[in-house]
Amino acid sequence: MRRWRPILLLVAFVLSIVLSNCVSPSNWIGKNTPPSPTPTVSQSPSPSPSPTPSPTPTPSPSPSPTPSPTPTPSPTKPPKDSKGRTIVYGAVGQPENLEPGNISDRESLVVQKQIYNRLVEYKLGTIELEPGLATDWEASRNSRVWTFKLRQGVKFHDGTDFDAEAVKFNVERWWNRENKYGYRNKDRKYQIWADLFGGFKGDSKSLLQDIVIKDKYTIQFVLKQPLSIFPAMIGSGYFGIASPTAIKKAGSKYGRDSSIAVGTGPFKFKEWRNGKEIILEKNPKYWKPNLPLAEKVIVRFIPDIAKRLTMLKSGEIDFTSDLVPKQLENLVGEANLKSIFRPSFNVGYLSLNTNYKPLSKQKVRIAIALGINHQKIVEKNWQGLGESDAHFTPPLLDWSESSNFGSYKYDPQLAKQLLREAGYAKGFDLELWYMKIFRPYYPDPKAIAQAIADDLGKIGIKVTLKTKPWKDYLKDRQKSPGFQGFILGWTGEYGDPDNFYYSHFGPNATADLGRWKNNQILRLLETGRKTQNQDARARIYRQVDQILFEEAVRIPIVHSQPLLGKRANIQGWKPSPLGSESFETVDKI
Repeated sequence: MRRWRPILLLVAFVLSIVLSNCVSPSNWIGKNTPPSPTPTVSQSPSPSPSPTPSPTPTPSPSPSPTPSPTPTPSPTKPPKDSKGRTIVYGAVGQPENLEPGNISDRESLVVQKQIYNRLVEYKLGTIELEPGLATDWEASRNSRVWTFKLRQGVKFHDGTDFDAEAVKFNVERWWNRENKYGYRNKDRKYQIWADLFGGFKGDSKSLLQDIVIKDKYTIQFVLKQPLSIFPAMIGSGYFGIASPTAIKKAGSKYGRDSSIAVGTGPFKFKEWRNGKEIILEKNPKYWKPNLPLAEKVIVRFIPDIAKRLTMLKSGEIDFTSDLVPKQLENLVGEANLKSIFRPSFNVGYLSLNTNYKPLSKQKVRIAIALGINHQKIVEKNWQGLGESDAHFTPPLLDWSESSNFGSYKYDPQLAKQLLREAGYAKGFDLELWYMKIFRPYYPDPKAIAQAIADDLGKIGIKVTLKTKPWKDYLKDRQKSPGFQGFILGWTGEYGDPDNFYYSHFGPNATADLGRWKNNQILRLLETGRKTQNQDARARIYRQVDQILFEEAVRIPIVHSQPLLGKRANIQGWKPSPLGSESFETVDKI
């Protein structure tokens, strides 16, 4: 249970209600949720923190090491009728490259998941950690040093040994700008490493400080500060371990369409037919017993959504992802097709830039949240494949969510009242930006933006819709003064609330919100990273959830359940909440 504020703060809060005639959050919480004991909307027009409850005292990190996972993978028995056939996957597009640590696009991740393993993996279909190339791991008493015990007897596809030297070689390429095998003079940036781990070697904010090889199969990562989620982060799909020998051999061409890609994963790279497909073959010496099941994987590039479904129906591809909700009816009733759903681990949201004067006022942002009929928009545009609530984190992380609210109540009259109190009785003009392309969290961005605009028009906010190409959209929203309002979303990269919060509200994460800053949230996020105990972390993130609900700078619209499709004779596919997965258990019967 959340703690009530000290008596003096409570008295001050009550007086502020009387003096300002504010509305209580209990009036803007959606149905079937308990009233919130937290304060009303703050009176300050600035984007500084609202008067929310003081954080629960944060427990110190647990001195005990993280329990070691089970080191031995369970054997998978091939189906009796399995013939090890070729399976064909319909991908949204072509990968940027097949070089670990140097990509952020999902198309590259899909293929890399087949070629490489990571130190830590996620159990298929879940966000639960399991051993990968590391059999177990533990933190030091101060949680600044993580020690990984590596799996012995593993070979890269080129026959060379996997060991601690190979791990250090890979991480040094990503982290160390001076590493000669990073080929940074050939347009290698490894930006995803800096994004997740604070920077590169020598940077003041780099979380990684040193890499120490203790013996052939033991490696340590020395960190600047305690980081309880380091195993989850290093287990994200970006950080597959590649063969040092192969990288040295290929040089700056490694991972490109005209070169090679060599890992320890279930499938070996054979050929990249530029613009058409990538062909992978079974790794006969894979370290997991009886896997993979298929003899060959073809990843075919099919950007057109309708064409992917047509090819699935005709049998030209066996399984595919990134279908839109309206295509579900095309799968249902087809004897040879099956619909399959990726567990929801995303958020589609509306961002409000506090650089724009009206949006600098908390009451205005709350009015927008109350003026949008979230439930109706989700029902119409996701057709049963999405749910709406006011939590920025998805349902799989509900252990970290506040129980004080569920959703923003749809209440246009209360929204108008808040606008009047904020000095905008006649409303104001708002530019609302939407992306041109489909995303798993937004199947039809323009239609969704229009629905939001229509609702806001009913409370007096005159919305003009704007858009631009995807790459410009992502880049320009960060440039001052930025977009006034825009829709965007996020699919989790690792299975922790930190990935949703730190990436959107942490240091240097709010340029697109007009550099909005909440010091209480920043303190809580840093404490959450340092804390090992799960119950203590839950209390921390519930406070973050509550504050964000009241501040309404990024308003959650939906947590979608992405639609996928397969032929009826495909078995063993377990879609990952994280957006891409190994096909090692997939086979055709």
